[in-house]
Amino acid sequence: MYKKIISVINQKGGVGKTTTVINLAAGLSMKGKKVLVIDLDPQGNATTGLGLSNNIASEATIYNVLNGKKKIYEVIQSTNFENLNLVTSNVDLSGLEVETADDSRRAFKLKDELSAILNDSRAPYDYILIDCPPSLSLLTIMALVASDALVVPLQTEFFALEGLSQLMKTIDRIKSKLNPDLEIRGILLTMFDKRNKLSGQVETEARNYFKDKVYLTAVPRNVRLSEAPSHGIPVLLYDKICPGSRAYFKFTEEFLEQDKKVETAA
Repeated sequence: MYKKIISVINQKGGVGKTTTVINLAAGLSMKGKKVLVIDLDPQGNATTGLGLSNNIASEATIYNVLNGKKKIYEVIQSTNFENLNLVTSNVDLSGLEVETADDSRRAFKLKDELSAILNDSRAPYDYILIDCPPSLSLLTIMALVASDALVVPLQTEFFALEGLSQLMKTIDRIKSKLNPDLEIRGILLTMFDKRNKLSGQVETEARNYFKDKVYLTAVPRNVRLSEAPSHGIPVLLYDKICPGSRAYFKFTEEFLEQDKKVETAA
């Protein structure tokens, strides 16, 4: 069986994590796949980027699932996009670490809830995508414990690979103690500028080190990519032919191709 629960993760902020989650989710849903996005970032950018509200009045959030007040199937919301559902987040989530300090099983809370969804025939999702916060906090650990695989957006800039080594250490610790099956599905180069020599150098280093784990697609710097979230829609719908959209369409194809290979091998 191919890997269903995928976290998009990098503890560094501003690398295109949320943009990747929103547009991969949109790309997969346009291909007829049923997708659930879980916004695990207190900033709630995936929530607003998919057109829903991250105001703190809402009870139907991931925060109320992780603090035990709601079951996850009670907080799944529809978006304006076919095949694409969302569990929203807001700033309340930032208090979770302190509030659950006495709970020895808190790292498994998200995993337990997602197992309930995967075992429920009423919610037959092909993919569950988790947008992680830009830190190696409890929320990130919850995501790593719950996930089958990870997609790591890597900004093609000077310190990018340095930050990645820290993430790798965390992943190895989680694998040895909490989730032995966790794997890196792929590394996606983002904010790529082919006129910039540094972008090319980072790409070369990443491909030398991670080999075929690095996706062939590189997402360019693109104004339309940064405009789309303020309209509450993925760039794939906001401007289908801009370079950012073309890259995310290609990335979606590459992502799906990985599962075709797994299915044929099985």
